[in-house]
Amino acid sequence: MSKPTLTPESTTSAVILPMSGNTANVAAACPQGMYTGSVGFISGAATQVAHTYKKLGGDVLDIELTEGNIYANYEEAVLEYSYIVNLHQSKNILSDVLGNTTGSFDHKGELKSGDPLSSSLEEQSRREKSAGVSLKYPRFDFTYAKRVAKQLSGEANLNGYDRIYSASFNTTASTSDYDLQSIVYSASISSDNSAFPYYNKVGRNRIRIRRVFFKTPHAMWRFYGYYGGLNTVGNLQSYGQFADDSQFQIIPVWQNKQQAMMFDDAIYTRNSHYSYEIKDNRLRLHPSPNNLSPSKMWFEFSVDNDNDAWDQEETRGRHNVDGINNMNTIPFANIPYENINSIGKQWIRRFALALSKETLGHVRGKFATIPIPGESVTLNASELLSQAKDEQNILRDELKTILDELTYDKLAAKDADVVDAANRIQEKVPLKIFVG
Repeated sequence: MSKPTLTPESTTSAVILPMSGNTANVAAACPQGMYTGSVGFISGAATQVAHTYKKLGGDVLDIELTEGNIYANYEEAVLEYSYIVNLHQSKNILSDVLGNTTGSFDHKGELKSGDPLSSSLEEQSRREKSAGVSLKYPRFDFTYAKRVAKQLSGEANLNGYDRIYSASFNTTASTSDYDLQSIVYSASISSDNSAFPYYNKVGRNRIRIRRVFFKTPHAMWRFYGYYGGLNTVGNLQSYGQFADDSQFQIIPVWQNKQQAMMFDDAIYTRNSHYSYEIKDNRLRLHPSPNNLSPSKMWFEFSVDNDNDAWDQEETRGRHNVDGINNMNTIPFANIPYENINSIGKQWIRRFALALSKETLGHVRGKFATIPIPGESVTLNASELLSQAKDEQNILRDELKTILDELTYDKLAAKDADVVDAANRIQEKVPLKIFVG
């Protein structure tokens, strides 16, 4: 009796994996449907059929799988890769995005709703509504430094993005409390005030009070001016701070500069009989105004554009904004297939093959042996399942180990080591002898 010839021409299985895939069948076979809009994914999944067929010996033995099984496993492999990489990236950027508004992304990584969140530092990216946080690296550059400096200078009233407005209100005798938010809001919606620069620009936005002051009688400036001494002035006669018997003295230019810089503070703080405090844009004067002075108060303010924060606080009584508080609320989408490079795609092919081995092991595990004419065949279900699990664990550990070495803090530490090594080398290099 001659040995039986085993070929893919099976007489025991109605299901045999074909030699190649069909791109037209990929989308319907993917249970998640996460990447069915990607041409690259469709092509990669179809190619995986031929890869699996060759690796599992389809030229010699039957492979009891459908091409749909391969497509589903390929999709799961891409999702697993995206999960591990996103998990790694969340470690890198969580501290930068805490408190930001969450959002959602499509399969290409483009923002559908919420903040782009490349980083809390990336205000420009936020304005441009660019790709999601999973595709960004929060690099510190000079542009970012200028934006920070601009905001800080604005807070210090030394320039900035925020426009500063001025307003005033009449005081009421024996009344200490004044709601500046309501005063500005009422003025901004009044048709009589259409010429005001902040007309129709306040709305529900919160105003930020920059300075509160009142004008004192000029007669007081004559004797108690910015220099501080009675009948003693500098050489800045344009201030009008001298009497007929004034004594003049020479003072350096730098002192004049300091005097000019402190002029407002001297008049409106040190020479004022009033003090104030502001809580929630509500002004309280100490002591209460009387019928004589001050009859009118001035204040400078800017308009915040953080509508969401203001509306939440006012309408729902909340003191914070819903946003990112842990890794779970970071608005990560699955990595777009087009953004996966050759390194990642090779990992996906290997992991999809391991998943296909697992599927084949489950299929063959239904029966321990299969009778054939004159013989019986013992199936290798347990071996396939054990091998598949081991390969999957190895691939996961391999990817996690690589990514753990590529966190931003470890990359920075490696850069520091390179600099230290270069400095040690330079210490051994003899210095040139200068003759002069």
